[in-house]
Order: sequence, then structure tokens, then C-alpha cells
Amino acid sequence: MITLERDPTRALGIRPAVSAVIFDRRRRLLLQQRSDGGQWGLPGGSVEIGESVKDAVQREVHEETGLVVAVRRLVGVYSEPALQLVRYPDGNIWHYVSMSFECIVRGGELQTCDETLALEYFSLRRLPSTLLAHHRVRIRDASTRRIAPFVR
Repeated sequence: MITLERDPTRALGIRPAVSAVIFDRRRRLLLQQRSDGGQWGLPGGSVEIGESVKDAVQREVHEETGLVVAVRRLVGVYSEPALQLVRYPDGNIWHYVSMSFECIVRGGELQTCDETLALEYFSLRRLPSTLLAHHRVRIRDASTRRIAPFVR
């Protein structure tokens, strides 16, 4: 299970990361059940060296869901240690500086991969109880439809 860490001195380092908020026509949210802990969350991951955040979110979404997306808007930038220090099942702890983007589907078909146990669209009123805590904030921010990005 992926958990939040409270002690920043235990982090291995800082990682830039991205996540995608993808709504369908009925305003349901696409979530990914992650293979590294079984919890649900937004598709996304780390930015690779030499990659833009836009390219990273498009790559991560395609790898984890099979979908081809376009970035619609920046929802927010998230760096608050209370929500961004993440402990993985292997004990590793990373401090993520995450950018969350609302994306629209341009093509592809939903399919799982090694990082994804399941993909499902959820009503915002019926999100899974095992949703990652730090993703709840991003989802709430995205659902406001505010134009200016949040900085948290």
C-alpha cells in the first residue's frame, strides 16, 4: 500500500511528476487501480530526463491506459510535503513536485499494463474508498473548473 510519509528527512530525493484528470462525456472520472499497492489514483508518473511535462503526461497516460490524450489545462502544482511525501511498499520515500493536468481523449482504447490492475470511470460522488489521499485534492481542484491553476 502506498502511504504518505511525515518525515521529509527520510526522502531519497525530489521527483518531478505529472498526473492526468480525464473526464468522460458524463463527467465521470477515469481512475487507475495501481499494481504497486492496489489503490486507485489518477494516471501519471515521473517526468523523464529530457522530457517536457506535457510530453510526460501524454506518455504516462498512454502507457497506463492505452489512451491518446491532449492537455486541456493545468489544474495545479502540488509540492506540500504533507501530501507529496510518498512511501512505497518497498520502503522507498520520495518527495514529489507534481503537476496535474486536465486532459481530453483524442484516441486509443482502454487497456491495462504491468502498472495497472484495472481502469474505470467513477462518478465524482462515488469515488473508491481506496483512492490515494494526495489525489483527492487534485480531483477536487479539477472539479472546480477554475481557470487559474492551484498551487499547493
